[in-house]
Amino acid sequence: MTISIALISPKGPLYRARGGIFKKSLRYQPLTLTTLAALVPADLQTRISLHDEGIDPIPDSIDADLVGLTVITGTAKRAYELAARFRSEGRTVVLGGPHVTLLPQEAAQHADSICVGYAEDSWPELLRDYSRGALQPCYRQAPDFSLDRPDMPFARRDLFSNGQFLTQAVFEATRSCAHDCEFCVAPAAWGHRQYQKPVDWVIRDIAQFGQKKLIFVDLNLISDRAYARELFTKLIPLKVEWFGLSTVLLAHDTDLMELLARSGCKGLLLGLETVNPASLADAKKKFNGSVGFKQLIGDLHHLGIAVQGCFVFGLDHDQPDVFDATVEFALDAGVDLPRFAVLTPFPGTPLHTRLEREGRILSRDWELYDGQHVVFQPRAMSVQELAQGHERAWKKVYRWSSIARRLWVARNFQPLALTANLGYRFYAHNLHRFYNCDWPIQALPPGLNALSGIQITTSNKAVCG
Repeated sequence: MTISIALISPKGPLYRARGGIFKKSLRYQPLTLTTLAALVPADLQTRISLHDEGIDPIPDSIDADLVGLTVITGTAKRAYELAARFRSEGRTVVLGGPHVTLLPQEAAQHADSICVGYAEDSWPELLRDYSRGALQPCYRQAPDFSLDRPDMPFARRDLFSNGQFLTQAVFEATRSCAHDCEFCVAPAAWGHRQYQKPVDWVIRDIAQFGQKKLIFVDLNLISDRAYARELFTKLIPLKVEWFGLSTVLLAHDTDLMELLARSGCKGLLLGLETVNPASLADAKKKFNGSVGFKQLIGDLHHLGIAVQGCFVFGLDHDQPDVFDATVEFALDAGVDLPRFAVLTPFPGTPLHTRLEREGRILSRDWELYDGQHVVFQPRAMSVQELAQGHERAWKKVYRWSSIARRLWVARNFQPLALTANLGYRFYAHNLHRFYNCDWPIQALPPGLNALSGIQITTSNKAVCG
């Protein structure tokens, strides 16, 4: 018997293929669906289709016996809607992903089965059980889970068209992170241990795919310095150019920074988070305070490495002046590609637990948990000030004059830098179509209205500005 499997990545309204902020995908190809497809046991007769709602709408009719959906918090509402539709059609629905790992009891109400944690073992086991009519309601990551597997299959990147994304050359060497930042989902979902794939396996994956410009999606490539050195050293003979993520602690190891450059690194995403030193403690990211951001950015530029600097607004010590101060830093330091997010208390994180205890969670509409909506009461400003300041920062840092100033300071005259900035400029000036505070307040704690300055209308909606 052939099992027809549809693997789906749903999207919230901000990032949906049609009706979202972009008319076409400006994203790299995620690894989740292609990895799940590769993990389907070869001895099972299957037919597999992949559907990413960020590049194409979900078809009205899907020919599938089993539907698997990967769920992050911002897409949970959409995933549950799709799950209900497919179950009503008599299809078996499986849910997995970070949100399912964080809130398994909630997710289980919307599926025939769920996968909690990483799926390298549980997903093949689930499919074998399904094939023999013995599907269990829940499959969990084993306590001794490891990615140290030289025989792992490579992601089935071929199941997507190469014209649907900016690039398919996306790779992963490690998962999770050793740090415990208060707002981060990774330690809450998977603990403080970094899982590592064999370096030689990663190198083979890159070599067999054959492209010379690639992206690493690891949360923190330098978390284990010995592993990072081995990886960077073995990348050198491949003569590739790559982009990835790192913490600012790279500043404390100049030898590693130079090795990273020799390995072909042309761009790094750095979680700078805030220019307010007091706010670093709020995020439990004091180690950022040991680094001079401007010096690090200058050192990376000297090595030919562009910087995507990520900042978060809404930490407890953030006041209304934080937006302009952050923009000015990005301009002065020549951050090639600044990115801003609203602090978001994802369920299961220490931040969510604390804000819930303090009565500051304003909404549990998961669709708003996309890093661009205010879903909690800030401590040192109003909801309106946070929402409007965040949008103002996006627009200000992506003015034509701001783009020119940043790239001039960075001495970055590469076409890719201008293209990326133009993409984010479009994003910044269209965010207002999606970013607003017109959302239902669910389970609003008593007495919070006066504290936050939110006007509650007769339709039980909060109105910003």
